[in-house]
Amino acid sequence: MNFSETYFAWTFQWKWAAIKNGMKNAVAYRGEFLIDLFSSAFVPAAIQFILWQAIFHNTGITTFAGMSYSELLGYTWTSILFTQIRGGDYDFSLIEMIRTGSLNNYLIRPVGIVEFTYFQGFGEKAPTLIFCMALGLIATIFSSITLPHLFMAMSLAFVGSIIHYFFGACLSVVAFYWENAFAVLMVKNMAVSLLSGELIPLSIIPLRYSWVWHSTPFYLYVFGPTQLALGKWNQAMWAQQMMIALAWLVFFWGLSRILWAHCIRRYQGIGG
Repeated sequence: MNFSETYFAWTFQWKWAAIKNGMKNAVAYRGEFLIDLFSSAFVPAAIQFILWQAIFHNTGITTFAGMSYSELLGYTWTSILFTQIRGGDYDFSLIEMIRTGSLNNYLIRPVGIVEFTYFQGFGEKAPTLIFCMALGLIATIFSSITLPHLFMAMSLAFVGSIIHYFFGACLSVVAFYWENAFAVLMVKNMAVSLLSGELIPLSIIPLRYSWVWHSTPFYLYVFGPTQLALGKWNQAMWAQQMMIALAWLVFFWGLSRILWAHCIRRYQGIGG
């Protein structure tokens, strides 16, 4: 084997090992895994359900922001599939490694820290991804969701989940300067919950404010995939949004590498 073949084989091995380790961690405590899965999925859905009930049944209106009660419920239940794909606290793991000094264990290994953390986190989310895909396939039997739209939606949500991680990786470098850096990621998660369409459909936001969520990649996480799954966006729209998503992905991937290469010089490895 030449150098390039050896390098490719080694890269594949450590990435696959990281994914397998993450999957083992995810299903080690099956009860906890299922509780976390269903609570994180159905709590936002329950909030939306109560909200739509209050709006439609107490006011007597038939549409809200151009959407009927059944359309809003359809959005609520469909969005559950993609909120789970978007989830994950891999960026919190990066901050914890910096804060505690456990980053030392990774610096001596011939792997990229940011990439290694992603692949291990991806392994932890893989069972959830498979579960959501299975639910989506079942939904195509009992709803108007079609297989092509489901696969387009899942592909966009998957790219969105990678953007979500690298965006968090960029923010995690704050830990090199500030010990209580978790607050930054908490604020980020709250903003993402709102601007991704997880809490409310972004289409109900007034048009004059729509530039806010259009100017971020967050809508690609939940709102965009949900629109695709429900048939609101066609194949041309999917292609356009995938190009936008890939551009955001390249941007945050490159930015994370630059920030980590610069900020890791401040690392002292003494823990916190």
